[in-house]
Amino acid sequence: MNTDRIGRPDRTGAFRMQFEANKKIILASQSICAICGRPVDKSIKSPDPMSPSIDHIIPIAKGGHPSDINNLQLTHRACNRAKGTKLAPDQPVEKVNMNRMLPHSRNWMRD
Repeated sequence: MNTDRIGRPDRTGAFRMQFEANKKIILASQSICAICGRPVDKSIKSPDPMSPSIDHIIPIAKGGHPSDINNLQLTHRACNRAKGTKLAPDQPVEKVNMNRMLPHSRNWMRD
């Protein structure tokens, strides 16, 4: 999938209208940068590094959906640019006790 700025599917093509609609929803409903956790001043205009930006949680370049509202979040422009096409670190995986770790009910080696 072509992800350069001009050919991005959230900027052109079939996903553009839905992306723009979801962008308005996010700008109206969110006020904290999802990356750094600080407030986003929506009155600051781009290209100011602290201006609001819409980030793809799973980047389009990594297979993320270009316009799904569940894949979009509010960020500062600088935070979004620093993240680039990186993914957020994975959540820690819970360790599962396997049967081998459980005590045996009987010692079969004894008489």
